[in-house]
Amino acid sequence: MTINCAIIDDEPLAAGLLKSYAEKTPFLHLTGTYGSAIEAMRELREHPVQLLFLDIQMPELSGTEFAKILPKETKVIFTTAFQQYAIEGYKVSALDYLLKPISYDDFLRAANKALDTFNTAQRQQACEHDRFIFVKSEYKLVRVSLDDILYIEGLKDYVRIYLQDGQKLMSLMSMKKLEEYLPRPEFLRTHRSYIVHMSRVEQIDRFRIVFGSEFLPISDSYKDDVMEYFDQHTLV
Repeated sequence: MTINCAIIDDEPLAAGLLKSYAEKTPFLHLTGTYGSAIEAMRELREHPVQLLFLDIQMPELSGTEFAKILPKETKVIFTTAFQQYAIEGYKVSALDYLLKPISYDDFLRAANKALDTFNTAQRQQACEHDRFIFVKSEYKLVRVSLDDILYIEGLKDYVRIYLQDGQKLMSLMSMKKLEEYLPRPEFLRTHRSYIVHMSRVEQIDRFRIVFGSEFLPISDSYKDDVMEYFDQHTLV
């Protein structure tokens, strides 16, 4: 995957350094370097990018102010010489925060984080659109329709997928990775050990989800999302 990116920094030396880093990173395609958010605004409106390396402290319009008006699809990695601005960066859901002077190692780490984010989003979109996933099970790749999944159980380094026809598939995979790919809120984590296909739930009994003779717990860590889902589908 190639990520279209741009740099906004009012310090020519800093902008030049970031430009050199971006140009030698194979999965980045640099479309422009700008000395201010105002300068970049019109160009990025007509030719949006996926990723911005954005300085925070700039005249006229700060990086955090500019980030608030960007399309939600545009991800931001903030760059600044002032560590106290890190909190501001995370308030606008920045992917990362780089403190100047920026080494290539730090730049590459942040860029790889962006790459992982875009790859995950791409897989999520494909999964939701195509309505199936392939899982490795017993040295085979098995196609599983999302509509056939009842729930998924985490077992240390493995997951067990329970299907409507009674099949159970074991696969070497983390619950976290699987949770990232499955569409929300159709699939919700209800417990550290369970992800549930919410549209397949037919009964709740004393704060437990019932599948036949199986009772799946809803833990405190996930109950807000789960109960919000049920509230939206409950007639009172």
